[in-house]
Amino acid sequence: MARKRKQGVFEALIDIAAMLPWWVGVLLALIAYIVLHHYATAVIAQPTSVAQLGANVGSQLGKSLATIGQYLLPLAFVIGAGISAYGQQKRSRLFADVQAGSGASVLNGMTWQEFEMLVGEAFRRGGYSVGETGGGGADGGIDLVLRKDGEKYLVQCKQWRAYKVGVPIIRELYGAMAAAGAAGGFVVTSGVYTQEAKDFAAGRNIDLIDGVELHEIIKQVQPVSSHEEKILSMTGQLCPKCGSLMVMRTAKQGMNIGKNFWGCPNYPQCRGTVPID
Repeated sequence: MARKRKQGVFEALIDIAAMLPWWVGVLLALIAYIVLHHYATAVIAQPTSVAQLGANVGSQLGKSLATIGQYLLPLAFVIGAGISAYGQQKRSRLFADVQAGSGASVLNGMTWQEFEMLVGEAFRRGGYSVGETGGGGADGGIDLVLRKDGEKYLVQCKQWRAYKVGVPIIRELYGAMAAAGAAGGFVVTSGVYTQEAKDFAAGRNIDLIDGVELHEIIKQVQPVSSHEEKILSMTGQLCPKCGSLMVMRTAKQGMNIGKNFWGCPNYPQCRGTVPID
C-alpha cells in the first residue's frame, strides 16, 4: 500500500480554512496580511555592537519570513475560503435535491463523496458540529466526526451499489468508537442492513440509518427559500447554541413583529436566534 504523502504547512492551512465558514477564511487572510505586512516593512536598526549581532540576524530572518508569508498565508486562507464556499453551496444543493425527490432511490445516483456531504449536512442541520475527516473514501473508515453537547460521535457513510450492510462494518465502527472515546456512532447507508448488523448494534449506542430513514429525515427539515439561501451564503451566520447555519425569518408576534431575525433551522429542538440590525 502506498504511503500517504506528508502534508505541508501551506496545504494544512488550506484544509483548516476549508473547514471554517468562508467568511472566516477571508477574515483570516486579511488579518494575516496586515500583521505580516507590518513586520515585513518594519525598519530594523543596525547593530552598534557585537552583542547586538545575534538579535539583528534574528530580526532580519523574521522580516524575510514575514515578507514571504504576507502573500503565502493570505493565499492559503483565500483558497480554503473558496473551497468552503463551494462546499457549502454544493451541500445545500444536494440537500434540496433530496428534499424534492420522491423516494430514497434518489440517493443511489450520488457518488460516495456527494453522499458523505449530504449526510454531513443532515447532521449539521440536526444541531451537530460536523468535521469531515477525508479519510473514509469509497472503501470505508470514519467519514465524519460529530460533536454535540460536549460529546463526540463517529459516522461511517456507506453509499454502496451493493444493497446490504453487514455486521463487519458495525464491528469496525464499534472498535473505532472505543479507540476515540466516542459517546456513540452512526452508520448511514443508501441501502439496508442485515439482521446480524442490527442485532450487533443493539445496546451499543450505534444508530443504523438506512436509505428510507435518511430520506425521511431530510424531508422533515424545513426547506430554505432561495432568497434565504442567498443571504445565508453571503453571511454564513452560525447559531450561537448549536453551531448550525442559520436562516432569515420574520417575527409574527410579540414586540418585534414584522422584523427579520436569524433563526436556527433546527427549531423547535434548538431555539437559537440572532437579531438583524
